[in-house]
Amino acid sequence: MYAIVEIAGQQFKVQKDQKIFVNRLHQDENTDITFDTVMLKADGDNIEIGAPKIAGASVEAHIIKHIKGDKVLVFHKKRRTGYQKMNGSRPYLTQIQIKDIK
Repeated sequence: MYAIVEIAGQQFKVQKDQKIFVNRLHQDENTDITFDTVMLKADGDNIEIGAPKIAGASVEAHIIKHIKGDKVLVFHKKRRTGYQKMNGSRPYLTQIQIKDIK
């Protein structure tokens, strides 16, 4: 069984007991959270598709921890002019574990 759910403005394909990293959520660590924007739910051959979401469907998850992701480097260069610029950033992420798909 899997579902496609919208979490923090992005869509994720999730299954039970799966751990994923999402954009930083404002809830505290070691708390449970429910996502109501389920766009697709599949159990074997039974597939429900929402327009845009399925009424009454939800995904329960547990917030494990908040972390900073790996550094992302952005390098700009213009040839023959001597122009080079490098920027870097580390995104704020939240690791969650999917508990149940309803």
